[in-house]
Amino acid sequence: MKKTVTTLADGRELIYYDRRDDAVRDAADERPLGQVATSSQVRQDVLLGDAVAIASHRQDRTYHPPADECPLDPSRDGRHTEIPDSDYDVVVFENRFPSLSGDSGRCEVVCFTSDHDASFADLSEDQAALVLDVWTDRTAELAELPQVAQVFPFENRGAEIGVTLAHPHGQIYAYPFVTPRTSLMLRSAADHRAATGRNLFEDVVAREQADGERIVLATEHWTAFVPYAAHWPYEVHLYPAHRTADLRSLDDGARAEFPAVYLELLRRFDRLFGPDHPRTPYISAWHQAPFRAPGRDEYALHLELFTIRRTSDKLKYLAGSESGMGVFINDVPPEAAARRLREVASE
Repeated sequence: MKKTVTTLADGRELIYYDRRDDAVRDAADERPLGQVATSSQVRQDVLLGDAVAIASHRQDRTYHPPADECPLDPSRDGRHTEIPDSDYDVVVFENRFPSLSGDSGRCEVVCFTSDHDASFADLSEDQAALVLDVWTDRTAELAELPQVAQVFPFENRGAEIGVTLAHPHGQIYAYPFVTPRTSLMLRSAADHRAATGRNLFEDVVAREQADGERIVLATEHWTAFVPYAAHWPYEVHLYPAHRTADLRSLDDGARAEFPAVYLELLRRFDRLFGPDHPRTPYISAWHQAPFRAPGRDEYALHLELFTIRRTSDKLKYLAGSESGMGVFINDVPPEAAARRLREVASE
């Protein structure tokens, strides 16, 4: 992997990641951009104890532009975008409309391919391996920032999820605090260790492996399953065979096997609802241990992949119980979801 670091016209960092060592990235950003002005701040909810990012400047972010005006395409034919070069493998750059910035963290955009009409599921295994290397590199670099407590790489796909740019891309949030969801998992892991002397994440995976009914895919280095108490209609958790805190210490076997496993899961999601609905909306989220929190050694790196679609023509909305009280109601039994995800396996 070759890494080329440059800056955009407004001072934001942009990084090219190439599979070829001889790639040359020297195109300049010719747009007349002023310095980015953000208003991000983090406020504490004293009742719930969690943090809320206030980012009013995001009201002006790019919203569903025509395909020929996509800011994530390469710059071509006199049209200048966020990526100055005319082609790329993977690109990362600081978000122009960040939810978190400065002392409040950092937000980055990850463009998986220069092909506007592709999806992550369309990538080759070599391309997917490069994206994994990028996620790992960004985790390592962002971990060195003193204001960053946790790094969260994720992808939102589909207008139903709320995606405003159709180009295949994800994001990385570098939070200045430990997120509420991670805090809950750390607390549960600590309670489990105190009660049993064992690691909670290892016990969860072992239980699913022993039961087998909710296993979606299992290889030498990865296990994918629908969790026993899945929140979403179709939800898969993917764990490496050897527990590790974050992507930086993922072992070579798991790293080599990940592209084929992950692409297979994404392609199964795209087959869930038949040929008339070939691109299932989803969120794919890497859960990594916070860098300096108590209990870090008890945490387990894993990926959570889920869709809000419950049938071919119905979505799962977060209504009264979910939004008002945080209590999920799932219309699809996890065992049925796992069975369906096995049925749509590649031949």
